[in-house]
Amino acid sequence: MKIKAAVVKKKGGAFEMCEVDLADAKEDELLVKVVSSGICHTDEFGRQGGINQRFPAVFGHEGAGIVEKVGSRVKGIKKGDHVAFSYSYCGHCDACREGKPFYCESFNDINFGGTASDGKTRISMNGEDVAMFFGQSSFAQYSIVDQKSVVKVDSDVDLALIAPLGCGIQTGAGTVTNIIKPSIDSTIAIFGMGAVGLSALMAANLEHCKTIIAVGGNEKSLELAKELGATHTINRKNVNSVPDAVREITAKGVDYSIDTSGVGTMIQHAIDSTAFNGSIFVLGSSGVIDSFNVGTDILMNMKTLRGTCEGESISQKYIPELVRMYKEGRFPIDKLVKVYEFDDIEKAFEDSHNGKVIKAVVKIQ
Repeated sequence: MKIKAAVVKKKGGAFEMCEVDLADAKEDELLVKVVSSGICHTDEFGRQGGINQRFPAVFGHEGAGIVEKVGSRVKGIKKGDHVAFSYSYCGHCDACREGKPFYCESFNDINFGGTASDGKTRISMNGEDVAMFFGQSSFAQYSIVDQKSVVKVDSDVDLALIAPLGCGIQTGAGTVTNIIKPSIDSTIAIFGMGAVGLSALMAANLEHCKTIIAVGGNEKSLELAKELGATHTINRKNVNSVPDAVREITAKGVDYSIDTSGVGTMIQHAIDSTAFNGSIFVLGSSGVIDSFNVGTDILMNMKTLRGTCEGESISQKYIPELVRMYKEGRFPIDKLVKVYEFDDIEKAFEDSHNGKVIKAVVKIQ
């Protein structure tokens, strides 16, 4: 079928609205009319070349929409259902068999490799292949999505709020609730007040952490952080030393630090702000830390530094939980989102990059 999609034709290129061809859904796939798609730093990561990114490509990996057609092997989802899209995985490697699809051994190949899990793209233009992204390519009017990556959601919630749950929001919140699992006496510092950081902050508030420190450079975002549950805020632009400012709040440093910025200096601040035997979690596409010393920064202080993926979220279970908490008024994702028209996708990316908006979502239908 012919559909409209935002195509990036070369590395670092602009989004161009083009007519492309979308293949038929296979027996374990769904055809979904995309209503909204969140904009995430990972989309820009792909546009700038990513992990061996192929071009031309259709990005978008936080899609949400309405099911148009289901393959013969799809179970539990029917035409007309509202769904969110999330990450892709193979389903048969050791990690997947152990119930850890977020650590699928083929995660990078499937999500960044430009094809669906069978090694073939579902999109073409003028007879030539167009690379997919995260097995969904949701910057388009319709998507073909594997049933493993589709999550049925309540139909009474705006799909513009559902869309960001599939990656960024579940990554931030899941890191707290699924991995850290803090006690009420825990202290935590979150670096970077974008959608991922604020989602982690909201989750820390839900877990009743004793001290929740928001660190960022945008005063409006820090004010929102207070509203969402931060006990303290630090504007990195207004202090001589972020770690010293953290220790003015909690003398020994925090039990847990989460960096969502992907900036080397901020990651170093996170490490230095963490207490003896504390843990640091890196969620952003991380930069180089020139001064990093494993011996003094990690080993001698018995700290743990680790990366993680998607907040170790089983999307089919965790996304409905986030929706439920939103409906109960305990996880106000609506405070993060600003909606843009599909044709304004470049503006949405620009505003996201410049910090004018926390979470941009493009309305496609």
